[in-house]
Amino acid sequence: MINSTDFANRIKKVMDFHQLSASLFADKIGVQRSSISHILSGRNKPSLDFILKITTTFKNVDIHWLLNGKGNFPKENNTSTLKASPTPPNLFQDSSNTGKQIQRIVVFYNDGTFDEYRK
Repeated sequence: MINSTDFANRIKKVMDFHQLSASLFADKIGVQRSSISHILSGRNKPSLDFILKITTTFKNVDIHWLLNGKGNFPKENNTSTLKASPTPPNLFQDSSNTGKQIQRIVVFYNDGTFDEYRK
């Protein structure tokens, strides 16, 4: 269960870090200004949608930190581990020896477009 007071303090920390008032913060994440007011006052608890809007809008906010205070804010950027990783596996090869083979992979984007990858 989320502690409303601690959660509100973490939201305030994000707002202070980005130098945003409560109303600008609400506008930025796309919620009603009253939603921020009610959550900051402890009247309402945040919905999953509300939490995801924060973590989607502010990439430096870790969801684990926002929910329970574990982790760091701002979130550490771990791109160095991505650069050091070996070449990605060939997704079209069957590694489980079941004889099944992937024919195509389709990636759908939130703007309605998609990319298709074929062997």
